[in-house]
This record gives sequence, C-alpha cells and structure tokens, in this order.
Amino acid sequence: MNPSLEKAIEVFKNGGVVIFPTDTVFGIGCRIDNKKAIKRIFEIKKRKEKVPLPILISSVEMAQKYVEPFNKNVIEELINKYWPGGLTIVTKVKKDKVLEIVRSNKDTVAVRMPDDKNLLEIIEKISVPIIGTSANFHGKPSSSKLEDLDQKLLEKVDFVLPGVCKGSLSSTIIDVTRKEWKIIREGVIKINL
Repeated sequence: MNPSLEKAIEVFKNGGVVIFPTDTVFGIGCRIDNKKAIKRIFEIKKRKEKVPLPILISSVEMAQKYVEPFNKNVIEELINKYWPGGLTIVTKVKKDKVLEIVRSNKDTVAVRMPDDKNLLEIIEKISVPIIGTSANFHGKPSSSKLEDLDQKLLEKVDFVLPGVCKGSLSSTIIDVTRKEWKIIREGVIKINL
C-alpha cells in the first residue's frame, strides 16, 4: 500500500481530520464515531451544526449496520445501478448507531458509496463509515482539483491525501424516505423520477 494511504488510514483511526479526493469532488472527513473530530469539521468548514453531514461507506453491508434496511425498490433502482458512484441516498437511520451531531438530531442520514478504490480501501481498513462532506468553507464552491482548495482550509486539517478526483461535479442527492422520492440536489448523476 502506498505510504500516503497508510498515513490517511492512521490519521482516520486516531480521530484526525483528513482532506481526500473522491470520484466527485474533494472531501473532508473523519470517523463517524468520533464526536470531537466531527465538531472540528463543523468548525473548520464554518458550518452550522444544524446541517447534517453525509457519510461514506465501503459496502451495502456496512451501510445497513447504520441505516434502516433499504427497501427492494431502492436496491433495484438506485443502489445496483449507481453504487459505487455519485449518488447520495437520504434514508432512515438507526439512531443508536449514528451520533446525533452527524444527523443533526434528525431520523435520516445521507449515505454514499464512492467509486474510488483508495477511498473504499481506507473505509474498509478503519471499519467504520467516514464523514464525506465537500472540502470547502461553508457556502464556497467545491473543487475537484487539489490546487484549487483554499490554503487556509488545508492548514486546518491533520492530513491531506494527494490524488485526483475523477469528476468535477458533486453527487446527486435523493431522498427515499417519502413515498414519492425527491431529488434534493442535482449533481453528477441524472435521474428521471
């Protein structure tokens, strides 16, 4: 394994905050079970804690430890077609498994399996999902190029994993908790409902 990946895994395991490339845009994250690190992400991004954070998982099996079982339609229409990839699914959460701060005290969470071999390996190795919000100050644009990231942001984290994002658009977010699914954000994946 390359030394940068090993370092990223070590920082994640030890409760640090990492900036990393994904298949969409650069992300900033930490383990989802470390409240102190999660609070730091809100502070670093200057983001209000009432805005929930998306999580990244390495497998459907991992997702199902943290979210209520996906219904058959979600698996057949969305997961089989778009995971791994640029689709974030808002679904019911197992409240006892995901910290209140991650989900902003809601009963849902946004979950995604990124199409990035290194990132999937990192998540697999640390054995818990990670926070996967965009690496930018709140309200500023996200970026798929490391050189475009704000230097002040880079200085606030414990490690920056070098690499290239495959895409340049953020993920599409779909809410499947309602009877009629709703697209919350149009991103890299186009879905006709």
